[in-house]
Amino acid sequence: MLFTLKKVLGGMMLPLPLLLLLIAFGIALLWFSRFQRTGKLCVSLGWLLLLLLSLQPVADSLLKPIEDKYPTWRGEKRVQYVVVLGGGYTWNPDWAPSSNLINNSLPRLTEGIRLWYENPGSKLIFTGAAAKTNPVSTAEAGARVAESLGIPRSEILVLDKPKDTEEEAAAVKMAIGDAPFLLVTSASHLPRAMIFFAAPG
Repeated sequence: MLFTLKKVLGGMMLPLPLLLLLIAFGIALLWFSRFQRTGKLCVSLGWLLLLLLSLQPVADSLLKPIEDKYPTWRGEKRVQYVVVLGGGYTWNPDWAPSSNLINNSLPRLTEGIRLWYENPGSKLIFTGAAAKTNPVSTAEAGARVAESLGIPRSEILVLDKPKDTEEEAAAVKMAIGDAPFLLVTSASHLPRAMIFFAAPG
């Protein structure tokens, strides 16, 4: 129950839900209160911010400081593992495998595969537990898509117990110890992920 509540509240704190709530609040004020000016301000501000965040140059400029702080690996030092954190997914065996990865999950996977090829002999690790509505875990979904793209199953490790980023970091630490690895996730998720992955050492 607490985990579900945490996921719901966490999802509501993302920019799109927050802005939609702001707009909805403004509409409610316009319809059901005398605070017309405040309602107009909420609707206008929410709409304007939503428009700005929808523009690729604006989104890129907001992510650039994070990407500069955590640059993409360019072959500086070989590693033994490539860790791809779980993200949005579903699972329908009748679909093309890659169609089951949604939002930023597919770019994470393709980058993980690129890094795996750049590090011969390394293992590709997928993390993440199963959502309540899915028959397989997000880690297993990623592994199956990678396998469909030519990665041998023997080169893949599946950590399908962790339910959030903190648990993913602990599971990776338990699985590989202090071995060097590359971490793959979305740019906007990197600061949070680094907090937990730096903590176990």
